[in-house]
Amino acid sequence: MMNEMYRQLGVSQAVYEFGESILGGLTERFREIDAVAEYNQCKVLAAMQKNRVNATHFAATTGYGYDDEGRDNLERVYADCFHTEAALVRPQITCGTHALTVALSANLRPGDELLSPVGRPYDTLEEVIGIRPSPCSLAEYGVSYREVELLPDGTFDYEGIHRAITEKTRLITIQRSKGYATRPTFSVEQIGELIAFCKKCKPDVLCMVDNCYGEFVEMREPSDLGADMIVGSLIKNPGGGLAPIGGYICGTRECVDRCAYRLSAPGLGQEVGANLGLMPAFYQGLFLSPTVVASAVKSAVFAAACYEKLGFRVVPGSGESRHDIIQAVELGSKEAMVAFCKGIQSAAAVDSYVTPEPWAMPGYESEVIMAAGAFVQGSSIELSADGPIRPPYAVYFQGGLTWFHGKLGILLSMQKLADTGIIKL
Repeated sequence: MMNEMYRQLGVSQAVYEFGESILGGLTERFREIDAVAEYNQCKVLAAMQKNRVNATHFAATTGYGYDDEGRDNLERVYADCFHTEAALVRPQITCGTHALTVALSANLRPGDELLSPVGRPYDTLEEVIGIRPSPCSLAEYGVSYREVELLPDGTFDYEGIHRAITEKTRLITIQRSKGYATRPTFSVEQIGELIAFCKKCKPDVLCMVDNCYGEFVEMREPSDLGADMIVGSLIKNPGGGLAPIGGYICGTRECVDRCAYRLSAPGLGQEVGANLGLMPAFYQGLFLSPTVVASAVKSAVFAAACYEKLGFRVVPGSGESRHDIIQAVELGSKEAMVAFCKGIQSAAAVDSYVTPEPWAMPGYESEVIMAAGAFVQGSSIELSADGPIRPPYAVYFQGGLTWFHGKLGILLSMQKLADTGIIKL
């Protein structure tokens, strides 16, 4: 019966049996993923219970949003969950890039220098920083920038970082996930070691971690190991697939206060910002997040194991430790990327009939192809895949609100590649 159901969804007998043969070797990996999810579920529950979450916190507010106890309490929950002094969690933050922009512009002043010790940041931050000129970039406001490339083996160039940190260095930005690169994602332990090194070089330097795609993949977060700020999007991991918009910044009270002043206005800060009826989705999304993230991680491991077996380079490998939900697969050609993304799109509950095509997306230098049939537009905790059309023609697969949906997506991606003759099973 199961085989027949997958056949109705477009998966051939050969692809289904190939997938089942791969799954047989992943039992222990899945058990480890579930253990992390169980720990993080307890952590989220403890934060909610400590802050006495109740039905009154779900009430909608409008206008200025003064005395919004649901909003304020959610921020206390986030601060306790991520073990920070304060948190800013708002629907007025439109996306992860916006959250990062708020954090950077709030804590950098003219004459300061921003340092990336992990090489070039994600594409959309290039215009924020001013690497690619853009109106209102940090460069336009007198903030300089430098970066230190990773060593050939993907590790930190500590000597180079030491030389790059100067009196002007005010803030160090650390991108946890790989972005559109095929380097390994950094573990929380690695990030903690980097932060400790930077603080030793310059004790008053601020360390911010772009935590997108990494929340709840491990038992610890960068804020547990010295990060002054961790920043992310609610339509990724912590929104649990329910948050329709929003972002968060967790960190020291001083940093978060400045972020609140930048998001709203000096003198207003966290006092304003109506929740517009989104509190149930924000609270419940956070509650579900550890389990949803576990489903996404299982889907990524399955993808890695399948495409390894087919002879493609994958980052990370199926047997490697996981530090975010993203799975990179180097497919070697534009045609293979398009076929893969068509498979992911055809698995969607929303817009399954749509054909993804490469296009010039705002904020990206190369054409990008995206497969994302999502309940929330652009939600990358939902089943999705994307990548820039440039060598090594890598596609970045992520998400899956349920493991079974992620499994179907990977099976259909292989089906499309088989149908076009790119792979043979």
